[in-house]
Amino acid sequence: MLSILITIYNYNLFPLVQELYSQCIENKIDFEILTQDDASNSIFNKENEKINKLENCNFISLENNVGYRENKNILVKKSKFENLIILDGDCLIIKKDFIKNYLTVLNDYDGAYGGRVHSSTYPSNNKMLRWKYGKFMEDKITTEREKSPYSSFLFNNTFIKKSVFNKIKFDSSFKKYGHDDTLFSFQLQKINAKIKHIENPVQHDDIDTNLVFYNKMKGSLENLYFLSSNKMIESSHSKMLKLVEKLKKYYLIIPIVFFYSIFEKPIQNNLTGNKPKLFVFNVFRLGYFCSLFSK
Repeated sequence: MLSILITIYNYNLFPLVQELYSQCIENKIDFEILTQDDASNSIFNKENEKINKLENCNFISLENNVGYRENKNILVKKSKFENLIILDGDCLIIKKDFIKNYLTVLNDYDGAYGGRVHSSTYPSNNKMLRWKYGKFMEDKITTEREKSPYSSFLFNNTFIKKSVFNKIKFDSSFKKYGHDDTLFSFQLQKINAKIKHIENPVQHDDIDTNLVFYNKMKGSLENLYFLSSNKMIESSHSKMLKLVEKLKKYYLIIPIVFFYSIFEKPIQNNLTGNKPKLFVFNVFRLGYFCSLFSK
């Protein structure tokens, strides 16, 4: 009835699987929980091996790194049920009716997104940027996500029909962090998949350091530029692309790039330091993204 698929890299997954396993047993459903480490050779994998002792649960570590997107594709191929729940391994289940809430939408929709939240307190100063971005920009309740249902459809906590997933799959041709959800959700919109947003969040638990997230965001913006320049998505599917289209119209790309080139170093210092500001982060994103269009 239900395949729960979890991808990880260098993370202790066992507590998450234990919670999901207990909820599936409580709801008396046929299920499997498939987990896969992307060749991290992690010390945590000894703990993750305990997953194999739970009925209908499996953990393996790949011998060769295949990347975030292909890791998910592989797990979907291995799954035996039509109803899939896809999770990132670095999350916490914060609702005791998490599985039950997804069971209510299995029969009526092609997919459903439950949302994500961040802790009310940040973990440390050197992780404040990722926490602030998540807490104040990413975290959205159902009514907010429903305003842009497809572009708000992410894959960190998601139900989807296997038959629908297989019509699209994750594009593993580009390897950098970010916007795999953007391309997938755009394809869902193109095939008119019937999707639903529900209030069933997980908590993002493994927060990147400021420097790591700063560099990841650069890669993410480069991915978005790649998708746009290769006409793989439409500008209407991304707020950033819509903004750049307006800036182009008024010949503002070059002035923004000039401003960014002058202040790039102090911007980086703020964002990778102990007191990053979201305003500066947004200036960075816009400046760096515009610079990609000016090359």
